[in-house]
Amino acid sequence: MERITIDIVSDIVCPWCYLGKARLELAIADVQDEIGVDINWRPYRLNPEHPPEGVDHQKHLAEKLGGKDAVERSHGMLTKLGEEVGIRYNFEAIKIGPNTLDAHRLLHWALMEGREAQDRVASALFKANFEEGRNVGDHAVLADIAEACGLDRKVIENLLKTDADKETVLSEIDAAQKMGVNGVPFFIIDGQYAVSGAQTPDVLSNALREIAKLKGEARKSMI
Repeated sequence: MERITIDIVSDIVCPWCYLGKARLELAIADVQDEIGVDINWRPYRLNPEHPPEGVDHQKHLAEKLGGKDAVERSHGMLTKLGEEVGIRYNFEAIKIGPNTLDAHRLLHWALMEGREAQDRVASALFKANFEEGRNVGDHAVLADIAEACGLDRKVIENLLKTDADKETVLSEIDAAQKMGVNGVPFFIIDGQYAVSGAQTPDVLSNALREIAKLKGEARKSMI
């Protein structure tokens, strides 16, 4: 069985990233008997200018998308697509548009515990923001999520009070942008193949099969 590593460049407040995550999980389930997949979550910030306390989310979104009607159309489409993959978007519940730097720091620390821990935290952050309307820029919310996902709450609380790993996260975002990532989700497969956007499960599973095939052929050619 071939093993493939996927680096997912995303932001916790990106609804297409949440959709992309769910679709990727379906694709991985489809190929699980053929291909092993390891996932790393990589940071990106859609709204780096947001202050630490966040902004009025609904107002910001209306300004960004061109009015309330445009927001409702976008949310209606995403709600329908989300239902197809088990996501229950609750856009009206989102009051605060957070600065996500600290959420990305939490994901960085979670990876130190292992990929499974990081994936649990990513899932919990997306759910908290999009289904529960919780402020994922709030330290208490982040500590709650960390604890629920098996991380040491006190350690996370203490780290959040400092600037620990802020530069690490920002440098990762800078590196992604220099690679040409200007929208998320962005999937980097085995460090050399790129898939942009929340592609459908069949597109993703076909890509995984093709890359696994190329990887197997390349290994055979070296023997």
